[in-house]
Amino acid sequence: MSNSSSITQFLLLAFADTRELQLLHFWLFLGIYLAALLGNGLIITTIACDHHLHTPMYFFLLNLSVLDLGSISTIVPKSMANSLSGKRAISYAGCLAQVLLYMFFIVAEYSLLTIMSYDRYVAICKPLHYGTLLGSRACVHMAAAAWGAGFLYALLHTANTFSLPLCQGNAVEQFFCEIPQILKLSCSHSYIWEFGLLTVSAFVAFGCFVFIVVSYVQIFRAVLRFPSEKGQHKAFSTCLPHLAVVSLFISTGVFAYLKPPSISSPSLDLVVSFLYSVVPPALNPLIYSLRNQQLKDAVWKLITGCFSEAMNCSLSSA
Repeated sequence: MSNSSSITQFLLLAFADTRELQLLHFWLFLGIYLAALLGNGLIITTIACDHHLHTPMYFFLLNLSVLDLGSISTIVPKSMANSLSGKRAISYAGCLAQVLLYMFFIVAEYSLLTIMSYDRYVAICKPLHYGTLLGSRACVHMAAAAWGAGFLYALLHTANTFSLPLCQGNAVEQFFCEIPQILKLSCSHSYIWEFGLLTVSAFVAFGCFVFIVVSYVQIFRAVLRFPSEKGQHKAFSTCLPHLAVVSLFISTGVFAYLKPPSISSPSLDLVVSFLYSVVPPALNPLIYSLRNQQLKDAVWKLITGCFSEAMNCSLSSA
């Protein structure tokens, strides 16, 4: 039996035992990570540079891309480094930082997705009040509230989790550090407060989910009453990407944490954790770009503009 004061590192769960599969895991994660960096980086740069996209919807999308970059950068590089070196260890401080940052980004992202559903509701159901309800100051305040909620939640739960005595060793049954896995290492009688905090958090998360569902019920009812098919198509093109991102985010997370214990296994847990922690940040830019013609045009304009400038520079230097 070990105590948390004597633990200097944790052992993460490896995706594979053989060297060939470890390298395969490294290259797979590297490809996904680079795709996430490229996709989210393009969205951030495009929205920041194109003044036509300086609207509430794209302002929130920019924040979402920043949070996606943060969440995937918190867990994937360490996992790649371990696979490349054939190791499993992460330092105590590194594990604590990983829990804090990942919880911060995930909670802030969920809060932001809730705000984005309100943005779409106001834009479609109350268009005459859109400028009043979602002015620049209101948007900044709502985004700051999402980031602040994520930070407070992560700080509270991380401090409470790592203050518990750890009596069940240091092997984490996950490829990154997260609160449920750390709680499994604590003494069985000592995590009642953290369990209570998680229960309260679950109710708040469920409240946000209900808000999103009600918002989209009202949105679809309003869109189906539009007289023209062109208006319906335009409304759906701005709403469906957000709904797809919300569905991917919630469905993978719910399955990961609420799946029956009878179907749980280390290999299945690894696959599920990969689906909810790594896949969404890489897919979100693609989801938004496929349905949003204005964003696609802006991204293409940015790429062609940079390419033309690079060609001109090379020709002038030659």
